[in-house]
Amino acid sequence: MSTLEAVMTTQEVANRYMELEKQGNWMAIQDELYSADAVSIEPEHAAAMGMQTLTNGIDSIKAKAKAWNEGIEEMHGGYCSDPVVGGNYFSVAMGMDCTMKGVGRMKMDEIAVFEVKGGKIVKEQFFF
Repeated sequence: MSTLEAVMTTQEVANRYMELEKQGNWMAIQDELYSADAVSIEPEHAAAMGMQTLTNGIDSIKAKAKAWNEGIEEMHGGYCSDPVVGGNYFSVAMGMDCTMKGVGRMKMDEIAVFEVKGGKIVKEQFFF
């Protein structure tokens, strides 16, 4: 007799993402929902902002997020829409109003698309 571990559907991953996002628990999102070999893709113009356009592996994705967060001087607000699920993908509109160290206040709106395989996020891609 074998024991099978339940694998979350894309909708379940999206729902859990939203539960954790509403708590502001981004680290738990990465720890719980991302595959170890996940990939993060930023648009080409993000390089002009000093951002990597391609990041491989959850440890590198966490380091990228940490560096971004350390660059925030003050958070004025933010939002994340309910997810839209299609096949192995879900997307959310998200944004923030913040003051970045050495840059000043900025408002940023983007669409984030997540690919799910085997119950884990294997790719995130941002459009802004």
